[in-house]
Amino acid sequence: MNVAPLLIISGLGLVIAMVGGRAAPRLWLAATLLGMGSALGAAVRVLLGAGDWDWRGNMVLGGERLHFRLDSISALFVALLGVVGGLATVYSREYWGDRAHPRSARSGRVWWSALLAAIGLVLISSNGLHFLIAWEIFAVASYFLITLDRQQSEARAAGWLYLGVSHAATLCLFAYFAILAAHTGSWDLGPMRGQTQLAPLFWLALAAFGTKAGLFPLHIWLPSAHASAPSHVSALMSGVTIKLGIYGLVRFTGWLPVPAEAGWVVASLGVASAVLGVAFALGQHDLKRLLAYHSVENIGIILIGFGFALIAREHGNAAWGWIALAGGLLHVWNHGLFKSLLFLGAGSVLHATHTREMSRLGGLWRHMPWTAGLFALGAAAISGLPPLNGFVSEWLVYLGLFGAVGSRGNPALVAVAATVLLAATGALALACFVKACGVVFLGAPRTPAAERARESGPLMRTPMLVLAVACLMIGLMPGLFWPAVARAASAWNPAWGALGAPPSLGILGACNAVLAVAAVTAVFLLWRRTRQTGVRRALTWDCGYAAPTARMQYTAGSFAGIITDWFAWILRPQRQGRRPVETFPARADFEEEMPETVLECLFVPAGKATLKAADGARRLQHGRVQAYLLYVVAGLMVLGGLALWGGAP
Repeated sequence: MNVAPLLIISGLGLVIAMVGGRAAPRLWLAATLLGMGSALGAAVRVLLGAGDWDWRGNMVLGGERLHFRLDSISALFVALLGVVGGLATVYSREYWGDRAHPRSARSGRVWWSALLAAIGLVLISSNGLHFLIAWEIFAVASYFLITLDRQQSEARAAGWLYLGVSHAATLCLFAYFAILAAHTGSWDLGPMRGQTQLAPLFWLALAAFGTKAGLFPLHIWLPSAHASAPSHVSALMSGVTIKLGIYGLVRFTGWLPVPAEAGWVVASLGVASAVLGVAFALGQHDLKRLLAYHSVENIGIILIGFGFALIAREHGNAAWGWIALAGGLLHVWNHGLFKSLLFLGAGSVLHATHTREMSRLGGLWRHMPWTAGLFALGAAAISGLPPLNGFVSEWLVYLGLFGAVGSRGNPALVAVAATVLLAATGALALACFVKACGVVFLGAPRTPAAERARESGPLMRTPMLVLAVACLMIGLMPGLFWPAVARAASAWNPAWGALGAPPSLGILGACNAVLAVAAVTAVFLLWRRTRQTGVRRALTWDCGYAAPTARMQYTAGSFAGIITDWFAWILRPQRQGRRPVETFPARADFEEEMPETVLECLFVPAGKATLKAADGARRLQHGRVQAYLLYVVAGLMVLGGLALWGGAP
C-alpha cells in the first residue's frame, strides 16, 4: 500500500471543486475524505512495521525523475495530515458553506484541496527540486486560504505578511538544495551522514524550516495568519502545516551531518519559544491570536526535545536523547490534535457570536455546552494536565531532560535550566487557559451577541468530539502509540537501534486511567446528588455593589494583568485611560493593547532601513558614464588594497 491514492484522489477533489455544480460540495467532501483516509492507511501501515515505500517513476519534472519515499519519519506526519485534514474538511462544510459564503466557498474548496495535496507531496518528495515545487504550491495555497475573506483588510494584510515571509524561507531552501546538489551532483535526497563538509548547510535549513514552524523570533507571520484565516484553515495550519518546519529539521538532520553546536542552538531557541510564546499568549485579548501564540510555545517544547536529541547524538548517542526525541515527536502529534480541537472550538464561538474579542463574550457554556466542554478538554490537554495526551509527551521530554541532568558536563547544566523553564511554561499555559475558558465561557454574557449564541451543528461538533477522544486515548494508552514514535526516532538515528519504551510509560498510562475513572465517577455522583436534592441558586458575592452588571467581571486584560507585567520588557503593552478622581466620577475608562513587539520593533525598522539604503544606492544610477568608470576604479583600488593587506607578512 502506498500514497499514490492520496495524490490521485486529492487531484480528483481539486477537479471537482473547480468544476462546480450543485452536487460538487458533497462529491468534493467524499473525494477529500477518501484521499485523507488512504493517506492515513498508508502511513499507519509503515508505522506498524510493514516496511518503507520507495518509488522512482519514469516521469520527468524539471529535468528530474520523480522520487517518492514514505518511511517512519514521513509516515508520522502523513498520518497527522490524514486525521486533521479529514476532520477539518468535514468541519468546513458547515463552517464555510455555500449559503453563508457564496462568493468564496468554491474557491476555498479549490485551494483547500491544493493545500492538502501539496503538503502530502512535501512529506513524500525525495528530490530537492520537487520538494521546492511542492513547498511553493503549499505556500501559495495557504495564502489564498488565509485571505479567503478578502473584504477584511486584516486578512489581506496577514496574507501579504505570510507570503513575504514564506518566500524568504523559500529562498533559504532554494540555496540549501542548490548547494547540496552542487556538492553531490544530484537533486536526489537520501542519507549523506558521512559528508561532513555539508554540515554548515544546517543553518540555512534552520532559518527556512524555523520560519515555517513559527520559531521565535521568526514567528512574526503566525499570529495574524492564524487569527485572520477561517477557523478550519487555522486548525490545519497550526495542527499540520507548521509541523512541516519540524519535519524538515528532523528529516535533513537525520540524513545530513550538522555542526557540533547545532543542538545547543536548537534547544536554546526552543526554550525561548516556549517561554516567550506563552508570555505573548497571556497578553492577548483575541481568542484566536491567543491560540496562535500557544503554537509558538508548543513548537518550543518540540524543539527542546529535538535539540537535546542533537546534543545526545553529539555526545555519544546517549539514551536520554532518544527519549527526548520520542517526546518531541509525540508532541508533534499531540499538539496537532489538541490545537486543532481548540481552533475548531474557537471557530464554533466565532460562528455563533461573530467576534473573537474575549471581553465581548462570556456565559457561553449555557448556550454552547458541547463547545465549552470540548474546548475545556483541549485547554487541559495543552496545559499538560493528566490524564490527557499533552501530559504524556511532555513527560517524555522531562524524562530526557532528567537523563541529561544525570550526565556529566555541559548537557547537565543546560538541562537543569531547560527543565525549570519548561515547568514555568506549563504553569503559565495553565493560567492562560484558565483566563480563556473563564472569560469566554463562564460568568454572564457581556454583549447581546453572547446572549444570543447557539450551539454549532453536527458537522462542526463531530470533528471536535473525535479530536477530544483522540486526546484522551493517547493519555490513557500511551503504550499503544509508542511503537510508531519509536520507529520514527530510530529512523532518525539508526545508531540508537530499537530501544524499548521507558518503564514509567506503562505506569503513567495506568495512573491516567485511574484518574479518568475517578473523575468520571465524581461527576456521576455529583450529577446524581444534584438530581436528588436539586440546585439552589443565589447571587454570588458582589463586592458590595447593589446592582452588579456584566461589566464588573474580569476582562481578558485584567485577569492576566499581573503576569503580563512580569513580561512587560518584551510585551511593551500600550495603555491609556482616564482614572476616576472624583467621589462620584462621571466617566472613567482604561484601554490596553499588546503590539506585535518583534515585528514592529525589530523587523519593520530593519525593513525600513534596508529600503532607505536601497533608495540611496539607486541614486548612484544616474546615467553618467564617467561616474560609472570612477566606481569601477574605486572598487579595483579597494580590492587591490585588501589583497595587499591580506598578503602582508
